[in-house]
Amino acid sequence: MTLSTAARHDRLNHMTDLTILTLTEARDGLRAKAFSATELAKAHIAAVEDARLLNAYVLETPEIALKQAAASDAKLAKGEGGALEGLPLGIKDLYCTAGTRTTACSNILGNFVPTYESTVTGQLWRDGAVMLGKLNNDEFAMGSSNETSCFGNVINPWRREGSNMDVGSAGIEGTYLVPGGSSGGSSSAVAANLCLAATATDTGGSIRQPAAFTGTVGIKPTYGRCSRWGIVAFASSLDQAGPIGKSVRDCAVMLRSMSGHDPKDTTSVDIAVPDYEKAIGRSVRGMKIGIPKEYRIVGMPAEIEKLWQDGINWLKAAGAEIVNISLPHTKYALPAYYIVAPAEASSNLARYDGVRYGLREQGRDIADMYEKTRAAGFGREVKRRIMIGTYVLSAGYYDAYYLRAQKVRTLIKKDFEDIFAAGVHAILTPATPSAAFGIGEKGSADPVEMYLNDIFTVTVNMAGLPGIAVPAGRDRQGLPLALQLIGRPFDEETLFALSEVIEQAAGRFPIPSRWWA
Repeated sequence: MTLSTAARHDRLNHMTDLTILTLTEARDGLRAKAFSATELAKAHIAAVEDARLLNAYVLETPEIALKQAAASDAKLAKGEGGALEGLPLGIKDLYCTAGTRTTACSNILGNFVPTYESTVTGQLWRDGAVMLGKLNNDEFAMGSSNETSCFGNVINPWRREGSNMDVGSAGIEGTYLVPGGSSGGSSSAVAANLCLAATATDTGGSIRQPAAFTGTVGIKPTYGRCSRWGIVAFASSLDQAGPIGKSVRDCAVMLRSMSGHDPKDTTSVDIAVPDYEKAIGRSVRGMKIGIPKEYRIVGMPAEIEKLWQDGINWLKAAGAEIVNISLPHTKYALPAYYIVAPAEASSNLARYDGVRYGLREQGRDIADMYEKTRAAGFGREVKRRIMIGTYVLSAGYYDAYYLRAQKVRTLIKKDFEDIFAAGVHAILTPATPSAAFGIGEKGSADPVEMYLNDIFTVTVNMAGLPGIAVPAGRDRQGLPLALQLIGRPFDEETLFALSEVIEQAAGRFPIPSRWWA
């Protein structure tokens, strides 16, 4: 049955009180028995149905959600339950979920249904979380705008002030905006209140950049903090799981459940996982915050510079000490990243050949079948990166490109080590060089233009450090802008404490309207 516009708005008003809650507000409400997990799940299921225009979800799982919510209600009634009991989440379609389709948003995986669960999602279910569905992402996480998914692009719930979305893409003011990538489905769903929080992954900024574009909070933890087992690989030495949430506190709660040693992942680090939520509100007095001169790029918009200065002032007012620092190899990070990441992608994606699972195109022989399957299954951006990666790994070019990029990576890592050894607790930078841009506005003619969106974020992945994006202001068109904090290895607690200062000073950034419903 199709609801009338008036009926849909009545339905939205009825469910809004629950969907606008933060994860921790909903947690506290469930524990206080102000509402049930089933009511919370139903409100979010309805919100997802009414927001299909955004294309944030590629697979909705209401039956699973209601079953899990009922189980949570039974536990909560007994005074039991885990840290995320009854809380509805969205899961990026890069995470394998047992019995539920997982495609990495690529045609080559077709209708692949894993028989196993990723370690991270398994830990979320262990702690009582509820799955609303699988979230859209750039194909195999390759993209900065969520325009490369085989399911189509995701729409950012934010819009430029004064724009009329009825005109679609006719004119720049009416253009739908990208939600960032690759975790655009995650950021859009959280911003639009289609889940309380979401899982995401970050290879070169794919948690922090989409969080910045949507006024949400996103943390990329230290490499090795969260298991990568059961997450479809892009670049194994760079990929890291993490959450996107509505607040700093929400991300702290999510990260604790997502973290932990996993013997199935040889890159997983066996160290204790702190209670990150306890870091919220901790004093930052006396902490040294580095301001790297290399992040003041040529042509940086004045509003980004002002945002950065606002962040400096807020941290200084909280008692932190601001120091100017240099990270001299930063300028090489982006080109080095776009050698290392495609090289690893070329290796990782070699397994998609039509033999064992996913798409299979018929051919004259096995070689012809390989070629036709990969040609039909992979999208344009994935093919581009596979070709770049294969080239830099080939005989005669491996030393000239790949080995040199790895040497640069070592120097980038040493820059950070030297700064932290000198007593700096964290580094403050912009998260992105601009606010969200329109769908189709960048990268169609020049892919490098799109790659430049990662200019402030890739260093963190190259060095394996934790980084968090926190909304801190708006641009002249009313769109959210964010600051980034980069921390010492496995010191996410300090990032949460500092991020809370910025969040308290800047305030939260809920979307101004539900124009898509």
